[in-house]
Amino acid sequence: MKLRLVLLAILLAATSLAFGQDRPTVTAQPNTVYVSADGKFEANPDTAVVQFNISAQKNKSSEAYDRASQAAEQVRQILRSNGIDPKEAQIGTFSIQPVYDYSSAKQKLIGYRVNADVTLKLKDFTKVAPIAQQFSDMDVTGNQSVNYTLEEIDVAKTKAVEDAYRRARLSAAAVAKAGGRTLGDLSYASVDTFENVRIQPMHMGLQQMAKLQAAPAPTEEFTPQEVSVTAHVNAVFNLK
Repeated sequence: MKLRLVLLAILLAATSLAFGQDRPTVTAQPNTVYVSADGKFEANPDTAVVQFNISAQKNKSSEAYDRASQAAEQVRQILRSNGIDPKEAQIGTFSIQPVYDYSSAKQKLIGYRVNADVTLKLKDFTKVAPIAQQFSDMDVTGNQSVNYTLEEIDVAKTKAVEDAYRRARLSAAAVAKAGGRTLGDLSYASVDTFENVRIQPMHMGLQQMAKLQAAPAPTEEFTPQEVSVTAHVNAVFNLK
């Protein structure tokens, strides 16, 4: 029984610590008011993330490597033709793997495959469509997608905090007025911010998009979904 009580005490202490990390514990002082409020700011995404992989398979590893190198050069030429420095594209992974045939009892080596994951970030959204089209015309690219995100998020966080603080002060002022007091200066505050930047308004492979190019694209004339940033403020104000 004593061991169980000790374990229970440790568990309660750990739980209290976890909750304390989520929301700070504030000891109420005389002539103060403690309030909490949430704020929000919605911002337009500033970056289009084009992702795809280069995959080439040949009988020999050297041949697969050469084909992948040719595809990489095609990608570089596409970027240059759209006024983009090839250095803007980033290689996430690169691998050369043997390919086996398992149809018979004994596996048989039938070739080698080279894979490379490529990520390209674009600030100019007008370049997304032509680049997507040209990438889709390549016969060694796949798993292509276009996502939108917000990289310059600090300004949005600041706006969300300002909104949360404004709401907190309004609540504190209402409490002070109801109690026949006047709201004084800010005595203490803590802030948490949260953002959802994984936005996928165009979650379709670029090759699939190319096949539908004769008809209006599903995303035509639409704008990328806004990024919502929220903030939580805990504040203590003095009362006069």
